[in-house]
Amino acid sequence: MTDSGPTLFWHRRDLRTVDNRGLDAASEHGQVIPVAVVDPAVKAYAGSARSGFYYASLASLQQTYRALGTDLEIRQGDPRTVLPELAAETDAERLVWNRDYSKLAKTRDEAVRGRLPEAVSALEISDMTLHEPGSILTSAGDHYSVFSYYYKKWIDRAAPAPAPQPSPDVFVNRQAPDIGEIQASPADNLPLPAGRQAARDRMTAFLDGPIYDYADTRDRPAAAGTSRLSQDLAFGLLGIRELRSAVDEADTAAPTETAMDSVEEYRRQLAWRDFYIQVLDAHPETVSENFKDFEHPIEWRADPEAFRAWTQGKTGYPIVDAGMRQLQAESFMHNRLRMIVASFLTKDLQLDWREGYAWFREQLLDHETANDVGGWQWAASTGTDAQPYFRIFNPMTQGKRHDPDAEYIKTYIPELQGVAPEAIHSWPDLDQDRREELAPDYPDPIVDHAERREETIEMFERARGG
Repeated sequence: MTDSGPTLFWHRRDLRTVDNRGLDAASEHGQVIPVAVVDPAVKAYAGSARSGFYYASLASLQQTYRALGTDLEIRQGDPRTVLPELAAETDAERLVWNRDYSKLAKTRDEAVRGRLPEAVSALEISDMTLHEPGSILTSAGDHYSVFSYYYKKWIDRAAPAPAPQPSPDVFVNRQAPDIGEIQASPADNLPLPAGRQAARDRMTAFLDGPIYDYADTRDRPAAAGTSRLSQDLAFGLLGIRELRSAVDEADTAAPTETAMDSVEEYRRQLAWRDFYIQVLDAHPETVSENFKDFEHPIEWRADPEAFRAWTQGKTGYPIVDAGMRQLQAESFMHNRLRMIVASFLTKDLQLDWREGYAWFREQLLDHETANDVGGWQWAASTGTDAQPYFRIFNPMTQGKRHDPDAEYIKTYIPELQGVAPEAIHSWPDLDQDRREELAPDYPDPIVDHAERREETIEMFERARGG
């Protein structure tokens, strides 16, 4: 350590002290003051569940720092103003943060860098992914746009080790206002327990058994077959190297080859996350623009009533409505359902994927720009390595295949409790009198899937210039 001024470490989507590469790098420069800025520009995109989870996780992080003999300085406002002021106030010599890859984040971070006092240096660290965007490239030196090719290099590359928690003696001994002065009740009505320890508990619970059945259960929404760690990665309650290391340990302990295959399938999902982040890094405009070029604009419909029915889970397609109602109730949706409801919005309702993305961004607890944009553009056939436009999910077939007993559907649609699975999975094909007899309070289908399928294929062929 040196006798120079302190280093400010700016927490954003990395609400932890373990396996935090930026915090580890900051500790190498001398005394550290950890800081978080509640940014209204970011908060504007988050619903109440995500805001509450963030505040509760921030409160947990503040307690962690207090146990280390320091405190987390929590400020509220525009980071472009708050951080230069804090740097001057503390006589800091540098500001360190972990890199983010959305256009909003890049613009903000560059502005912060440009407004720092002349004597304060800025250092940006790669922490969010296992392998930094731009480190895995095609032979032509480009970012990958096809996942299977990217994955071959990703899986062959050694995973970096988790970064250690800095020693308590690197932190400046100081006290800061309690987060309660910013948010009085951060932990009210949360869909999941927040904070680092809760994330660790979820990881341990998944890796102690369910991961070994992951390949068989991951697409069955009625089964507790997924990790439920997505929000913990989104908020940085878990480090990606920490999780990868724990997954590799589970692989070593796998009791059978089938169990090992399931571990590998989960590891593949971690690669998808890296893949979509490197796509966003190379193409930040894809948050609002199609990744693919079309000769003519896609003729998306303007249909507020259909969109409202979709958001409320009242389309008359049971598997779609169950997914949307799960989102309403839990600020979460099973991954298979995310694909189904996105396909329905873009291919059956023919609504612009950006409308669905904006709804997910507000509603989802685990929203991550790269993953959500990648998933929506995949479903809409406008993105990188996307679903071909002529392959359109049949919602009845999807429901029968992934929820054969309608257990998931009935969990979220009480109107269908007494209806046989066969009738639920063929609901749009039943005549209106039969539907009225079986479940008078559940809506009729708002569109005809077969008709819209043909129309959508024609819509994309016109856009392609066919």
